[in-house]
Amino acid sequence: MIYTSSYKSPIGNLLLASKNNKLIGLWIENQKYYLSNIKEEMIENNDIDILKRTKNWLDRYFAGKKPNINELDLEPIGSEFRQKVWKILIDTPYGETTTYKEIARKLTNEKESNRYYQAVGGAIAHNPIMIIMPCHRVVGTNKSLTGYASGIKNKIKLLRLEECDVKKFNITTEGE
Repeated sequence: MIYTSSYKSPIGNLLLASKNNKLIGLWIENQKYYLSNIKEEMIENNDIDILKRTKNWLDRYFAGKKPNINELDLEPIGSEFRQKVWKILIDTPYGETTTYKEIARKLTNEKESNRYYQAVGGAIAHNPIMIIMPCHRVVGTNKSLTGYASGIKNKIKLLRLEECDVKKFNITTEGE
């Protein structure tokens, strides 16, 4: 059984999901791939410990604090490759960014990394635990702010909240 709870955030309504008292999902309403990895029945339950702790984490995050991701038990559903990409996301510090290319290089050698860009992009696009596994911190190699499942405006809001200077990026809003 998957338990869910809602959370109202400054960037929209969020849906949190847990299984076995681990966080398996956090989606922003109307985002691309909303609930795409969920195959089981879901039931709302606001009394699940991990969901309460996630809401507390989010309260502090949206208040401009920098809560530690290790406070939460995460168990995102995805392939071994996607798990590796998501681990790199988790290791990207507040207020800093990385690129698809840098992530691909961390997964393989320099010569082979070009083959992985598209797969890295797919893994990031299908991130099942938005905000906490910070795919908003991934930018294009050319410093473009592109490719956020919940929209570029939300990506900018999250980066600004983390005190990242978004003026240094090119903003691409195509497809929104």
